[in-house]
Amino acid sequence: MSAQPSQLIPVIIGPTAGGKSALALHLAAHLKSLGRYAELVSADAYQVYRHMNIGTAKPTREERAIFEHHCIDMVEPTEKFNVSDWLSVAEDAIEDIRQRACLPIVVGGTLLYAKALIDGMFQGPQPDQTLRDALSRQPAETLRAELQRIDPDAASRLHPNDIRRTVRAIEVYRITGQPISALQQQWDRGSIGSRYLLIELDWPVERINQRINARVKTMVQLGLVDEVSELHEAGLLGPTAREAIGYKQLLDHFAGTCSLDDAIERVKIESRRFAKNQRTWLRRLRLHPHTMRIDATTMEIDEIVQHIGVLIGLKEKQG
Repeated sequence: MSAQPSQLIPVIIGPTAGGKSALALHLAAHLKSLGRYAELVSADAYQVYRHMNIGTAKPTREERAIFEHHCIDMVEPTEKFNVSDWLSVAEDAIEDIRQRACLPIVVGGTLLYAKALIDGMFQGPQPDQTLRDALSRQPAETLRAELQRIDPDAASRLHPNDIRRTVRAIEVYRITGQPISALQQQWDRGSIGSRYLLIELDWPVERINQRINARVKTMVQLGLVDEVSELHEAGLLGPTAREAIGYKQLLDHFAGTCSLDDAIERVKIESRRFAKNQRTWLRRLRLHPHTMRIDATTMEIDEIVQHIGVLIGLKEKQG
């Protein structure tokens, strides 16, 4: 028996520290009270890594014991894992959940993952390793200037320190003669996500920044410094995992380039910058035909859950 084909699948998105996981768990609990069952699918680029628990705000063991979670703890932090890998696993999990008459609830702050799920993968040109190597040898300022010249839209979305994506954007332009942002707009027009309901938790900048600062403080109290130190000492942080916010800044501290207080402050700063980049992605995702934008400062979580239930066609199970 599979879930009702007409029932929309909720995809909960929003800025970091915006309460997405709490809403997903609350929605799953509400479903359970109605005799329906849900399982959660994480859309977070770093929760896929084992051992990286505090810094990724991974669901606790207690939470995972109550409701099944997917796309968490799949690979070691020494391994590479990308959006294509995640999409394959997530789509399989969603289909399996539906076949068992449960409702998948997708939740996470890696908005590229959410977009890939809803719109499909952007098919860019194959990598040119020789070109990549040549670009990677150039100073960051030179790369940034070229990106701003050839693709100002992409430059506005990418952080100046995001060398990997900057190199990819320049690579795409040199191979195709077209800006990667223009090609991604074509990707937008090929939407395949009509079965998904995007639920965006919207926060004013000042409020989300306060929540981010409070979350970082809590992570430190829970043992973030020890977590990063143990992974570093064990050689378990690969090139992708070590770029995660919280881990990267503490690794700089361990290398002696900044004090612990400075590193923690930089975690807050980079988290706020990440939230700013997420707002750009969120504006694009609002173009999806099934979108529910929630003012998280005015609606109580029970009210949000009830509203989501109506929109996804939730009905109490009979018998």
